[in-house]
Amino acid sequence: MQRKSPLRPPPEYTRLRKEAPVSKAKIWDGSSVWLVSRYKDVVKVLTDSSFSKVRTHPGFPETGPGGKAAATATKPTFVDMDPPEHTQHRLMVENEFSVKNVESLRPKLEKIANDLIDDMKKKKQPIDLHVAYSLPVPTLMIYDMLGIPYEDHEFLERCNAIRTNGSATSAESSAASQDLMNYLSRLAEKKKIKGGNDMITRLLKQVHQGKLTNDELVAMTFLLLVAGNATTANMITLGVLTLVQHPDQLNELKKNPSLIKSAVEEILRYLTGSQFATRRVALKKVKIGNQTIEKNQGVWALNASANEDEDVFPNPTTFNIHRQPNPHLAFGEGIHRCVAEHLARAEIEIAINTLLQRLPNLQLAIPLEKIQYVNDSSRDFGVDALPIKW
Repeated sequence: MQRKSPLRPPPEYTRLRKEAPVSKAKIWDGSSVWLVSRYKDVVKVLTDSSFSKVRTHPGFPETGPGGKAAATATKPTFVDMDPPEHTQHRLMVENEFSVKNVESLRPKLEKIANDLIDDMKKKKQPIDLHVAYSLPVPTLMIYDMLGIPYEDHEFLERCNAIRTNGSATSAESSAASQDLMNYLSRLAEKKKIKGGNDMITRLLKQVHQGKLTNDELVAMTFLLLVAGNATTANMITLGVLTLVQHPDQLNELKKNPSLIKSAVEEILRYLTGSQFATRRVALKKVKIGNQTIEKNQGVWALNASANEDEDVFPNPTTFNIHRQPNPHLAFGEGIHRCVAEHLARAEIEIAINTLLQRLPNLQLAIPLEKIQYVNDSSRDFGVDALPIKW
């Protein structure tokens, strides 16, 4: 199913919610997957232990051959585990992303945002907001949390650029990922000797206690390094773009920055940046809605559709920064709800508010119809670039 409007979910979702809320569809390899589109049913799938997130389990719905190969090529991290392994591994990092710890990181985030804007203001306009600002905000923050030395940033940015570049071949992308894994393995070895006040050093204690292997530490660190950056960056960029398309609400937010929390919740609901983490496979026969899903059948809980369910969200296709309540599923639900959701919220809030306060005359440097969007059904959507001026 394709988007007809770049920032909106496929229109078929509306039809599915009304006519076939739990229905079968064919995917790339000819296999079938159950599409679950209503809010209450999506929550059921995401919170019911009858469904597994283990990608090597028979019937798990992959988005393409690359995903299928990746599922068996590397050690799984907690996002692709079921309890009890999932619980054990997630607990090792959960406190790093707690509300209390994220609040303590806000001054660092504010400095990152302001420093990036200072750099932008020194350059010739227009500037690509996504590359110059949206992507570095979460990237520099996770570098700091992991304890990655400043002098290594350029190398990591080159690797990440190749990994996320839509024009890179699968071989180039895989090589860049392996370079990152090798780097993280070397960094962990250094920290065994030198230590530090960072996440990798604290995870090394779990290795020392026999609760985590070296390979698992590297895989977990790789996940933390790359998993949320692109999604958060997309939400910053697309959030700014959405606000520009709603000038009354944009001006209201400029005048009253305290609206940023509800504005970000609506950006998350309206755009639903991560839509691939809600795939599951049934471990046993289970009924969802009026359909019976058999053991080893794949399920895709469509959180973007749930976020427009008319039974939960009045006027769901309307962007409204005052929307209350807003129980969106942009971060998922249940035990696999995004572990870094509080950090992502803080990053989006600070990035957008700082940008609007520092550059109040910000505007698009090209017409809306000239914006190039990522149009790859196996990747979360975004823009190739967002040129701005002020």
